Amino acid sequence: MDYDPDNIFARILRGEIPSTRVYEDDDTLAFMDIMPRADGHLLVIPKTPCRNVLDASPEQMAAVMKTVQKLSHAVMKALGAGGVTLQQFNEAVGGQEVFHLHVHVLPRYEGQPLRPPGKMGDMTLIAEQAEKIRAALD
Repeated sequence: MDYDPDNIFARILRGEIPSTRVYEDDDTLAFMDIMPRADGHLLVIPKTPCRNVLDASPEQMAAVMKTVQKLSHAVMKALGAGGVTLQQFNEAVGGQEVFHLHVHVLPRYEGQPLRPPGKMGDMTLIAEQAEKIRAALD
């Protein structure tokens, strides 16, 4: 299948849709999920087009995973998480909804299950969490 340059993450990269950006380098972007399943839930994407892990280049995968690791440490430090869960879905049958490679970084807290998917988060709280994560990166 072909990459759709008008998918929501491509539009976020171009600045056509607002996002709460947490981290950016030459190859990747990390931003907060607006439907967080855990406090501090964020997404890491490559800046270059690819649908998912099935068509990503080794360079795209390496860049994304480097940023995933960096942000995993940052959310644990910033928000006092005890661990992280990483999620990554490929193609519709595999659970993928946005067809631009992305990895979910979900901070985990003792005794707190993940929230159900699809519920909008409190944007003020999301912005506060993003600021704490940014500060932990310094």
